[in-house]
Amino acid sequence: MTASNPDDVDALAARLTAKAEGSYAALLRQCHERTDRTFLWLMVGQWLFGILLALTVSPYAWEGRSRTLSNHVYAAVFLGGALSALPIALALLRPGWVGTRHVIAFSQMMWSALLVHLTGGRIETHFHVFGSLAFLAFYRDWKVLVTGTLTVSADHFFRGLFIPESVYGTADASIYRFLEHAGWVVFEVAVLLFSVRQGLREMRRIAENGAQLEALSERLPLDAAPLAR
Repeated sequence: MTASNPDDVDALAARLTAKAEGSYAALLRQCHERTDRTFLWLMVGQWLFGILLALTVSPYAWEGRSRTLSNHVYAAVFLGGALSALPIALALLRPGWVGTRHVIAFSQMMWSALLVHLTGGRIETHFHVFGSLAFLAFYRDWKVLVTGTLTVSADHFFRGLFIPESVYGTADASIYRFLEHAGWVVFEVAVLLFSVRQGLREMRRIAENGAQLEALSERLPLDAAPLAR
């Protein structure tokens, strides 16, 4: 069944485009809301894990062999709680909002900074940065990755200047170590941006195919079903 004139063709094309754009927007919002919920639970888990680190690892990481209840416990409880509280509240009250995911991106990268601090700059803890960026890519929003990259880069730069032991585990770290860490972050973000672009293309393709199938089903005659006999 074909359109009878050019005006009908243009109207059909406009209708398909509108349906596809609506489906694409709905899929993208579902992705954002689902990722918000994922980070809600991640924020709770990180807070509990941060307190555990402060109680078990921080005394050894910062005080050598003498295990004491240090101020890192208070940092984990109160600073960690503050880092998690706003993202959790926004994920519950404003899921899918653009501001929610940028707040989550900032808080998540600051959680990486806090965990690195709690372990006295242990190099293994820096992998949390890369894991956090990978989680942020679930949003399929390149701007969120920019927020995360700027946050962790600024943290490493300023802490590297004033309290390098908190970042690198040594008090005499070179400023060039910041460039090394930032370079690896930029490398990962470049790969993630490629993945985000591919994911968005796939979502748009799904939306367009869905719109075409819906339009086709609406145009089929009601007596088409018996053809299957």
